[in-house]
Amino acid sequence: MRLAFVASETNVAQQARRKLVELYGDVPAAEAEVIVALGGDGFMLRTLHAHRAIPVPVYGMKLGRVGFLMNKYRLDELPERIERSHTAQLFPLEMIATDADGQTRRALAFNEVSLLRQTNQAAHVEVKLNDIVKLTTLICDGILVSTPAGSTAYNLSAHGPILPLDANVLALTPISPFRPRRWRGAILPHRTLVSLRVLDPGKRPVSATADFLEVRNVRNVEIRQSREEGVRLLFDPEHNLEQRILDEQFAPD
Repeated sequence: MRLAFVASETNVAQQARRKLVELYGDVPAAEAEVIVALGGDGFMLRTLHAHRAIPVPVYGMKLGRVGFLMNKYRLDELPERIERSHTAQLFPLEMIATDADGQTRRALAFNEVSLLRQTNQAAHVEVKLNDIVKLTTLICDGILVSTPAGSTAYNLSAHGPILPLDANVLALTPISPFRPRRWRGAILPHRTLVSLRVLDPGKRPVSATADFLEVRNVRNVEIRQSREEGVRLLFDPEHNLEQRILDEQFAPD
C-alpha cells in the first residue's frame, strides 16, 4: 500500500512520522493510495484543505489535544487497519465574503463558517435564505453555519444541534443572540443559500471565518455547500465518524 505521511509540527507527531516511514515507506501525496495525517483535529482540517484537489482518502491518527476526526495512534498493522476502515464523505461549505473595500474572498470550510463581532458593539445582521429575508435584524455576538462533521465543534459550544452525518442538512446557529430573544437557530436543507448582511459595518464591524481563514470587516457573506469539492476520511470500524456523532448526543457533561 502506497502511503503518504504528513504530520503536525509537534515533536511527538514528527517522531511518530519518522517511525511510520521506517516501517511502511513514504511516497508523495499525489502518488499515494492513502494520506496518513498525524496530529489533532486542527491539523486534519489543514490536511484536508492542502490536499483536497488530490482524489485520495485521508486516514488520521491522533497525536494532538483534540481528535474527533482522528483514529487512535498505533504503529502496528496500519495497512490492515486502513483496509478495514469505513469511509466518510465530507462536503465543505463555500464562503464568499465581501469586505468594506469591496474586495471578495472565497474560502472553503469543512467545519463551519462563522461571523463574529470585532469590537464591544453587538453585531446587527440581516439573515436571508435563498434570497428571502428571514430575519431583518439579528442582534448577536455572531452567527455560524455548520456542516454535520463540524456540528460537534464550535456549533455545539454555541448550543447548536448535533447533525447526523448522512442527514443532508446544515445548522444555522446564533452566537449569544440578544434579539430576537427566543430565536435559537435553524436546521437547513443542504442546498440552502445563506446570505448574511452586516447592517452597520462602520460602527459594528464583523469578521467572517471559514475554518481558519479569516476575513475582517465584512459587509456581505454568502454560504452554500459545495458538492463538487468533497473529501473522503477513513475511520476504524469501532470509531467511525457516524457513530461518534451519534454518541456525542449521549455524552456526559
